[in-house]
Amino acid sequence: MISYTSPDLSLHPPRSPRARLGGFVHLPRLLDKARAAANGKLGEYIYPCPLDKRLFQYSGVDPDALLAQVKLGKSDTEMLAWFLSQMKPARTPWEIEAWSHWLETLAPGDADRHQSFAEAIKTLAPGRDDIRTTFDRLELDDYVSFGGKA
Repeated sequence: MISYTSPDLSLHPPRSPRARLGGFVHLPRLLDKARAAANGKLGEYIYPCPLDKRLFQYSGVDPDALLAQVKLGKSDTEMLAWFLSQMKPARTPWEIEAWSHWLETLAPGDADRHQSFAEAIKTLAPGRDDIRTTFDRLELDDYVSFGGKA
């Protein structure tokens, strides 16, 4: 059984990067990884990874401070309240929505990242032509890594 209060990311992936909390995409996934890191059960995942760092940069929240709060056993609702209280500058709901849409549609970036992205698709699902965004690739990687057939 999956435990979201103490996830073991060697047994299952974190939540989808598309899952939202307080309007933020990726925040539930980040919390899963932080909880796993706090319990030494991060598996192959990285906290904070480059995508996590984009959320931390946008919000002004410190990754170590978030990890300390997670270690207190706070729920998603409690973590969201804390996260919003730490944001510098504070953001309006429409700013959060616009940023979340941007992150959700983020493409690989420069030529080197595009090459790495293409190589990952060739390895994970060579017949697929619908993997275009970073979120698409993350979900594909999670699925295949835990036994899914792409």
